[in-house]
Amino acid sequence: MTGVLSLLPEGRPGLLLPHGEAGPGTGCSGAGPGEDLGRYLARGGYAPLPDPDALLDRVAVAGLRGRGGAGFPAAVKLRAVRDAPGRRVVVANGEEGEPGSVKDRWLLRHRPHLVLDGLRLAAAMTGAARGWVYLSDEHAERAVRRALAERPAEPAAEPALDVVRTEHTYVAGEESAVVRRVDGGPALPTAKPPRPFESGVGGAPTLVANVETLARIALIHSRPDAAAAVAAGHLVTLSGRGGADGATALLEVPAGTRLKVLADLAGHGAAEAVLLGGMFGGLHGDGWPDLPLDHDGLRAAGAALGCGALHFLHPGDCPVAVATEAAAYLAAQSARQCGVCVSGTGALATTLAAVARGATDDDPVGKLRRWSGQLPGRGACGLLDAAARVVATLLDRFPDPLDAHRDGACPACARPAPEDGRRFRVPVP
Repeated sequence: MTGVLSLLPEGRPGLLLPHGEAGPGTGCSGAGPGEDLGRYLARGGYAPLPDPDALLDRVAVAGLRGRGGAGFPAAVKLRAVRDAPGRRVVVANGEEGEPGSVKDRWLLRHRPHLVLDGLRLAAAMTGAARGWVYLSDEHAERAVRRALAERPAEPAAEPALDVVRTEHTYVAGEESAVVRRVDGGPALPTAKPPRPFESGVGGAPTLVANVETLARIALIHSRPDAAAAVAAGHLVTLSGRGGADGATALLEVPAGTRLKVLADLAGHGAAEAVLLGGMFGGLHGDGWPDLPLDHDGLRAAGAALGCGALHFLHPGDCPVAVATEAAAYLAAQSARQCGVCVSGTGALATTLAAVARGATDDDPVGKLRRWSGQLPGRGACGLLDAAARVVATLLDRFPDPLDAHRDGACPACARPAPEDGRRFRVPVP
């Protein structure tokens, strides 16, 4: 299949639009033009919030984790900003740096009221009087501005909201880059500390929350009876160059769903490996079909869910070629502010490209293994960590394809890796 589909059990509330609002010819749920204010209000949207602390407690009990990549408990971030002194700020982060992810842009295009409602609720829980929606997608910007113009008149206690547009890059969605851009600067990460919850936009304690996280907060508020189930759902983007003409799909699935279920549904059942979490979760071969789609289960398997993007490798796809393209893309996307990132990603990409061509020197695999172990945690953002993880998982889980390249490059590795992430890009359904 290609499109948008919910795998949630019948009757369970989710983020995708219900059947009957799908676009023509898609054959699946949620690909329609989006919901207007009337539809959103009919679903319980923008309901009053008499007790913000009660909602914050509900979010904590439900176990909601952030959907931006790290999976940090949402309630902890909310409380950190709420408990900080002075004025506070909230930002809905809709800038998807991972080229293989479309969930945030889809939500902003098709369910902007759900995101704005979540931002309103986050402001109430933190005591913020100012908020922004941060994005780079022009279609999403039009949808959000339209929703802002038609949403109910703001009571005096509700935050003033606006939109900030940025250029699309891998690092533009990193939380300190978000703060820097909202403040009028470039969308580039800064050194930590301080973190945005300590000193963010204009020096104020700032909550930077992924738009899917905010959408789930809004749904938890309107459907408190299903809070735990809402918190446990995940939006995932599936892609791959094999399968049904490179089938891509946006799915909403319950936590714990096995990857094999998702692959079979989207036409990737014959895949032999998967690149998880965008580029943050690394490459996985043997045993990938049994991996569960949840943070804890993937962490136990040495993987990471990240932004929920899964790129499947089919027969004929070389994991060395995939890793080489990923490393080249990340090296090209470096903000070029940290020397260790510039030199580290460059060394990983250049050396891996040499391995892919079969142009081995004294010990390229040994160098890659050493660098991929030493580099994580040394940059100002997660880009260097992603590059190191891609390389480390290739070395650990695909030794045979690596050995095969000693005698010359395979056909899949014959061409230089493009630096624009072309292989991984997914159109928004």
